[in-house]
Amino acid sequence: MKKLIKIAIISAIIIIVPVTVKALTLQIPKESSQIKIWFYLFIVTFFPAVELRGAIPLAVLLYKEPVLFSFVVITAANILITPLVFLFWNFILLLARKIKPFGIFFNKYIVGLQKRAKPLVDKYGFWGLLIFVAIPLPGTGAYSGALIAEIFGMNKWKAFFAVSLGIIGASIIVTLAVTGIIPLKIK
Repeated sequence: MKKLIKIAIISAIIIIVPVTVKALTLQIPKESSQIKIWFYLFIVTFFPAVELRGAIPLAVLLYKEPVLFSFVVITAANILITPLVFLFWNFILLLARKIKPFGIFFNKYIVGLQKRAKPLVDKYGFWGLLIFVAIPLPGTGAYSGALIAEIFGMNKWKAFFAVSLGIIGASIIVTLAVTGIIPLKIK
């Protein structure tokens, strides 16, 4: 299990952090006001596939924000995604039907998501969803967790709780990796 977690963390950092830093930090200089920086970090947090996996490293490593404050604010912002997905699920489906390119991409995403999540959710239910979201890899965050809950018809309150705990777990892993408490050695 420890080896799997290390692989997940290394993969997430190798894939997401450099891409996020390179692509997204070009817009806001490091010297910007705190309001601009935190507004920007909220946007990064709400960006699918990046979410807290990109926002925490940006806050701590690039903008030199306090670790605990960054952890709490970005985790809370990421938790807000779940009820938004539940609320706008029917609208998302309508967009997928009406806009062809979006629909094609969305359908492929949903099929892949079902394949990856089905074994965990079928076997472990609540805990399977929590574990799926807690692994800090692209495609396993709040959006995916909420969509999985919708696809499999899970109770929304239980799903919200599972996704929230998974987000907290992912935040802890990413924060520990960013601060160097979990050493990331690539062999």
